[in-house]
Amino acid sequence: MNPVAPPETVPETVPDSARVRTALLDWYEVHARHLPWRIGPKARRAGERGDPYAIWLSEVMLQQTTTAHAAPYYDAFLQRWPSVERLADAPDEELMAAWAGLGYYARARNLLACARAVAADHGGRFPDTEAGLLSLPGVGAYTAAAVAAIAFDRPANVVDGNVERVVSRLFATATPLPAAKAELKTLAATLVDVDRPGDWAQALMDLGAVVCRPKNPLCLVCPLNAECRAYATGAPQQWPRKAAKADRPQRFGAAFVLTRAGEVALVRRPEKGLLGGMAALPTTDWGAEPLGEIEVLALAPPGADFRLAGSIEHVFTHFPLRLDVWVGEGAVLPEGARWVAVEEARRSLPTVFRKALDRGLG
Repeated sequence: MNPVAPPETVPETVPDSARVRTALLDWYEVHARHLPWRIGPKARRAGERGDPYAIWLSEVMLQQTTTAHAAPYYDAFLQRWPSVERLADAPDEELMAAWAGLGYYARARNLLACARAVAADHGGRFPDTEAGLLSLPGVGAYTAAAVAAIAFDRPANVVDGNVERVVSRLFATATPLPAAKAELKTLAATLVDVDRPGDWAQALMDLGAVVCRPKNPLCLVCPLNAECRAYATGAPQQWPRKAAKADRPQRFGAAFVLTRAGEVALVRRPEKGLLGGMAALPTTDWGAEPLGEIEVLALAPPGADFRLAGSIEHVFTHFPLRLDVWVGEGAVLPEGARWVAVEEARRSLPTVFRKALDRGLG
């Protein structure tokens, strides 16, 4: 268990912004990660800039997703839709199927809305200012700042979870997250490098991802340890402070794997709400109590004898879910469903339903 740093050990002096910028950018010159969507510091100094479309796409994918998980999706999207105009022309269902596995499916709908607005209203060119980017549908403050800084070298304050952690430790902020978010954003703004804003944004993200890690931070090799107030206490891992998490309610439901000659019945979820617009197995509602067998079979698709094949667990951001998986064979489609080949279904289903399908098929 990590020791809690006594308040009196926090230095009174605050980090020197100029020294922080110099030290971090020098470190980034040597240690910048090689990422598919990134133009490195040497290439940027030579005048090379990335494609705003590709940078925007990567930033949307990286929200709530790790770099390693997002990279193959990014490559596949660019091969399939190499420009914002091509993405704008993508059918909704095709885009949602390609997004399956990246989570937060509202982002996929926003992705398509933004692409269509850029193609229709901006001649296929992204606005080059933070304010202009914010005017696009589905683009929030973080994405607008990231694209403005990285694609257009605008001095924007780019603050993600990695940056919050670095800034919280650097200043040893006392306010716990999430209440500290506004304070951390204000402190981060005092550090923005106006001469190299694109490099600065990425350097700060890299430091949080590689060195200033949530657990076991590598403080001895950190370029900012001389300025870091949390490091000076001897217990930097105690930052950022975090408020106690509220209990997440467990939810229960049943999913139906209805098959016919190598095909499975899929429905489309409502546009609004969790997994909106995505392909799905037919399910019951998800409630606070498990359903009994009689209740489940009363809600099952007609025309098939269903048997219980087991259950799967899946954790969403706000709640864990247990789905009992019922399997049956028949030829009567539920209302609004369609038959899809099993392998195609596996490729298009969100993770929770892919797990249920695999459980159902044994």
